Amino acid sequence: MASGKAMDWREGLDAGDLSSESLVLAAFDRIRDLDGTLHAILAVDEPRSIALAREADRRIRSGERTPVLGLPIILKDNLHWSGLPMTCGSRVLEGYVAPYDATVVRRLIQAGAVPIAKANLDEFAMGSSGEYSAFASARNPWDTSRVPGGSSSGSVVAVAAGYAPLALGSDTGGSVRLPASFCNATALRPTYGILSRYGLTAMASSLDQVGPIATTAADLALAFSVMAGVDPLDSTSMDLPGVERLANLRPLDLNGLRIGLPREYFGDGLEPGVRTLLDAALQVFESQGAKLVEVDLPHTPYAIDTYYLLCTSEVSSNLSRFDGVRYGLREPSAEGGLPEMIARTRDAGLGDEVKRRILLGTFCLSKGYYDAFYMKALKARALIAADFHAAFAEADILASPVSPGTAFPFGDKTDDPMSMYLADVFTVPTALAGLPCLSMPAGFSGGLPAGIQLIGPALSDVRLLEAAHAFQSLTRHHLETPTLSA
Repeated sequence: MASGKAMDWREGLDAGDLSSESLVLAAFDRIRDLDGTLHAILAVDEPRSIALAREADRRIRSGERTPVLGLPIILKDNLHWSGLPMTCGSRVLEGYVAPYDATVVRRLIQAGAVPIAKANLDEFAMGSSGEYSAFASARNPWDTSRVPGGSSSGSVVAVAAGYAPLALGSDTGGSVRLPASFCNATALRPTYGILSRYGLTAMASSLDQVGPIATTAADLALAFSVMAGVDPLDSTSMDLPGVERLANLRPLDLNGLRIGLPREYFGDGLEPGVRTLLDAALQVFESQGAKLVEVDLPHTPYAIDTYYLLCTSEVSSNLSRFDGVRYGLREPSAEGGLPEMIARTRDAGLGDEVKRRILLGTFCLSKGYYDAFYMKALKARALIAADFHAAFAEADILASPVSPGTAFPFGDKTDDPMSMYLADVFTVPTALAGLPCLSMPAGFSGGLPAGIQLIGPALSDVRLLEAAHAFQSLTRHHLETPTLSA
């Protein structure tokens, strides 16, 4: 897609040069042409999407305008869209059809967006590479021998490959930001609570957030403006200050902006090519008068351990509902007993990574270990959040790598779960602190994209998007598209 593709489409729809129906039909043609290779899509309902597009065209002809009216959008397959199968990338939900719309999906449809597909993902959003889907793994459009990142692999690949201008993923510890870095997209994890989690299948409830994905920050803001705000169905939801600025996003004046560089994030673990791209990106900010200041996040070394102790503990609780009793797969037991049926169903329906996290979380919550592991992790989480609070006394926003390197080859880390977990070393601390952060393209190293992460204080989402928009107004990395063929 070209720069600001969704914005161009929006303008084309407003001017009458394009129709929503033509965009949706073209999107399905592209999916048919490319997805046999990329494996980004799990389900579609073409007649329904075309009907929604025709209704959007009718609204446009009547003079109605919304930020997303008529635009195609892809949904990660852990978000409910009524009437379509929802698998969460797992065999255990075989046959399950969503009975309702997630709040973010409902708000987009009401505003005239046109969902066209459900996207592939790591099973139950557990993974950093896209390799843990129970179905075919999504492929990186820049190099199909390499992972696209996870867990929102299909959603990001769909945007990067030009299926649609907008997509929704979910981000628990980096699941939209990491694949955005690997695939040259822009993705936002909002302040915890800004986007309703109603209808998002829970993995780790205190960490999960819906995350929009697009080519540019300005495009992201279109969908975000429609979805943000309090939802009576989600008690953790809240309103977003400055939301009215999102539909017509303006670049932030960077002159005098204090950008904090965490010392702990710029150490020896970075690939040299990624470090070079980050330095060049920071020089762009400096050229506009921004000031770079070093800050300390001293509890960063404990972030990965803290995250996985808390995340897996919540996983062990949230995934207990997938037992074969109420919905999805059911494996009959030889003896006909309920405990055996549940055990057989979960063994057959859940993948190795999901089982690994359930077992670890159950251990952390068990008698004798709850205080030693879970309670200590909660205390460490508070210290990590306090580090960020102190850093924002010295800086307006923070900048960091998204990942230590570029996309790695398939199979490179699957035999070493800890190495896989470390791919999220720069993204999980912000999730623990509930802060807004985004990944945006910073350039290419060895022909592969890499991103830069911007982090803001709580509820600074709009300003963060404005800062990203300012950077993208000065650079062209996000304009680069992969060469794809059927």
